[in-house]
Amino acid sequence: DEGGPPPQGGGEGGRRHRPPPSPIVEALDANHDGVIDSNEIANASAALLTLDKNHDGKLTPDEYRPPRPNGSPGDQQGGPQGNQQGGHHRPPPLPILLALDANHDGVIDSNEIANAPAALLTLDKNHDGKLTPDEYLPPRPNGPPPDEQGAQRPPPPPDDN
Repeated sequence: DEGGPPPQGGGEGGRRHRPPPSPIVEALDANHDGVIDSNEIANASAALLTLDKNHDGKLTPDEYRPPRPNGSPGDQQGGPQGNQQGGHHRPPPLPILLALDANHDGVIDSNEIANAPAALLTLDKNHDGKLTPDEYLPPRPNGPPPDEQGAQRPPPPPDDN
């Protein structure tokens, strides 16, 4: 047992693979309610610097990506675009990462960290001053987007016309 809470959600009768949470989202969402509110956006630069393990003022993939699950093959930690590396599929980059890494070089440098609050607000589709999972996470490949609390929405009723 690795400790920590069990994965939330999942399918009935079977275990579904759920990727580990993004360290970036965990750092930004200080109260861990699934919403990055206006205060958390304003504090984004300081929150991101908590991920800077070597204190060089920038975030590299080894600092902002979740650890690889046990038993999965390692890869060369390429830039944010790397979906297929070494025969192992990597999920699409998070919209939040793409917004923060303005030049898309795979490193969130000191200027990008300083500009984090403005970059995050570019993801605020409904302009309410906060980011919900449907704004900062990629769309789910199978099913509707999560609601504000991150729960899966039920599918719409069938159209009988």
